[in-house]
Amino acid sequence: MPPSTLRGRFVWHELLTTDTAAGTRFYGKLTGWKHQPYPEMPGYTLLLAARGPIGGVMPLAEEAKAMGAPPNWLSYIGTSDVDATVRQATTLGAKVLRQPESISVGRFAVLSDPQGAVFAVYTPNLMDDAEPKAQLGEFSWHELVTTDPAAAWSFYSTLFGWEKTTSMDMGDIGVYQMYGMPGLELGGIYKAPPGYPAPPNWLPYILVPDAKKAASVSTQTGGKIINGPMEVPGGGWIAMGMDPQGAAFAVHSEAKAAAASRQGGKAAAKKKPAAKKKAAPKKKAVARKAAPKKKAAVKKKAAPKRKAAPKKKARRR
Repeated sequence: MPPSTLRGRFVWHELLTTDTAAGTRFYGKLTGWKHQPYPEMPGYTLLLAARGPIGGVMPLAEEAKAMGAPPNWLSYIGTSDVDATVRQATTLGAKVLRQPESISVGRFAVLSDPQGAVFAVYTPNLMDDAEPKAQLGEFSWHELVTTDPAAAWSFYSTLFGWEKTTSMDMGDIGVYQMYGMPGLELGGIYKAPPGYPAPPNWLPYILVPDAKKAASVSTQTGGKIINGPMEVPGGGWIAMGMDPQGAAFAVHSEAKAAAASRQGGKAAAKKKPAAKKKAAPKKKAVARKAAPKKKAAVKKKAAPKRKAAPKKKARRR
């Protein structure tokens, strides 16, 4: 993707877990992801959706476990300059958890925002111009639950140029503020409700064909659903859960109309030829209907009354 569209996009997702093999199997059944080892990094597994790699799985670091970090999904946000973004983030109150580092596929760093939510920034070596809207099996929504939505918004909008889109009043827990970039919604931000059991965090949603079915698959394969499945405004469905190792995850399925429109030109192209085919055969269908009637009339010449009846019907037409 061009540098101008890289900033502020969620470009990679990583599952940090205590059992990489089990985690890979679980999400493969949940989402249909394929997987393959990454030769340049032993112990690292790539997760593959229809358009290619969308993330990876790696062991949760011992130092992270020692600090009490549970298995989790880490979201990577694009930037054209990791070092400059890290410097700006620290002036805005962020902490650097992992200093900028170059790897074979790009440069990255891991940060926590002023309220404590962890995220990463990333500049890939290879840019692509793929359609930015998520396809099935990709991450379609990114939700921040935080102790101070206003402060969090100030931090992220300054750092990544995000814009507010629509908002929704959620009653006692306040406003759910949605955000994005021109032409692309990215997610939502809301205040942690009383008794929320975790620190501020990012939760990425995986786009699946049927969130209700995915929730059922989760419980059948060792996961736990903690919220949903439930319908959301617009007709889509979501479910939030914990995988067998304890990492929080969420799935999202679109309303049928939205899912159909996501197919874009391909779906339209398929429908147009069908309409043409239906229009052309209409005349043939009428001719075929008329032909059998004439044959029937010839066969029944001995019955003039029946022969006369079809002629009257023909006049009415």
